[in-house]
Amino acid sequence: MSVSRLGVSAISLIFTAVCFLPLTIAHEHEDLEDGAAISDDPVDGVLLAHIAAMFLAFGIIFPVGMIFGLSRSRWHVPFQITGSGLVVLGFLLGHAHGGRKFSAGNIHSAFSTIVLLILSGQVALGVYLKLHLEKGFNGLVRPVFVATHKLFGVFLPIIGYIQMVFGVITLNGWCRSDHDHTGQCLAHFIMGSSFIGYGILLLVLLKIGGGWLRSRNKSQEYYDSWVIMLWGIVNTWTEHRWNQPWTHKDLQHTALGIMWWAGGSAGIYASRGGKRNIFPALIIFFTGFAMSKHQQELMISTIIHAVFGYALMGAGVMRVIEICFVWKDDDKIRPFQYLSPYLLILSGFLFMGANEEQIAFLQEAHFDPYSYILVLISLAFLVHLFTVFLYDLYQTTGRNAKDKRYLEPRLNGRHLPLVTDRAVRTRESSGENERISRNSENYELNSLLINHMADDDE
Repeated sequence: MSVSRLGVSAISLIFTAVCFLPLTIAHEHEDLEDGAAISDDPVDGVLLAHIAAMFLAFGIIFPVGMIFGLSRSRWHVPFQITGSGLVVLGFLLGHAHGGRKFSAGNIHSAFSTIVLLILSGQVALGVYLKLHLEKGFNGLVRPVFVATHKLFGVFLPIIGYIQMVFGVITLNGWCRSDHDHTGQCLAHFIMGSSFIGYGILLLVLLKIGGGWLRSRNKSQEYYDSWVIMLWGIVNTWTEHRWNQPWTHKDLQHTALGIMWWAGGSAGIYASRGGKRNIFPALIIFFTGFAMSKHQQELMISTIIHAVFGYALMGAGVMRVIEICFVWKDDDKIRPFQYLSPYLLILSGFLFMGANEEQIAFLQEAHFDPYSYILVLISLAFLVHLFTVFLYDLYQTTGRNAKDKRYLEPRLNGRHLPLVTDRAVRTRESSGENERISRNSENYELNSLLINHMADDDE
């Protein structure tokens, strides 16, 4: 049996397992005493193995497999098969553990159905594309399936991240509406994840964004300002509960919303014609300043919120310095440009790690706040490392490994060119035109030589 057939068989087997696991396994989730979210039982080894398998699949293997797919590497299919197999294993372990029990209808369990549906669709598309059916009707639908498969591949790590966050919340019994923690919990995890995503996006654009932005005559600040403005509008009207007395937090969060849409509007106007500006950086700085002065009930919470604010202020200052003094329109990456994305990623972890229930847990465990902050700093370093590693992996694998357009940036530390199928077709078309032009020139030169020789004979 050929390697290709083995790959298709393995994918088909995993697809069948992923589709039918929810139907064949029933995991009991019962309402616990007094409406508790979790029992007092310890976490057993089986549940720890479930966590390890799912983290390895969604946190490591699927992102690497996504990069291999984008670079057209032969390792794409083996990595996706391995990741899917780990998901099946993790699902089995998650429904076979003892020890700690969880309430029925928890968010991690409910969202797992969506994750499995998306993964099943992705595996099914992979099987179809691996069969290389390109004639007749298949030729019409194949481009749509290719685009959908690529889209699912990019979003699968994001979906996995959301499910991992839900897993942490469920494991600890956090964010329960019956204890009035849901609102602040959502605020911390959504806003914190947004800062992490923003930092990762800046790293992506640092690597491949220069040419893409120039081709659209836009600057990074143009898109940043739009997001900030729209988020500010939402924040202005959702932070205060109407018909309720205004609190200190209501006033501060509403004022932040007003600053965001006002500053975002100024940034959009200043970005006309692809010009760069410092308004998004200023908004980040002033947001950090407000957060650093955000008084909390517990001292440990005040310290963590202050460091969160300092990280945001640092990100804003670094961005201003980069735009005004470091950045040059030459596609060369300077080490200083890595500072702002890292500080944004760090601020995201700090804000996610500062919700009320986490702070209460640290307080009860007598955990030193600065040691806790160092752990979050380390996590930010690891995310930054893994993100840059994925970019370098894309640059050095598959069809990009021997591409001169990728080799030159690797040697000189420049931006990575963004290659699309359209660009490949354009390059092939240009090569064909160059060959035809060269043949025409040779023909004309030969004709001139023949005519000159005929004149000499006469």
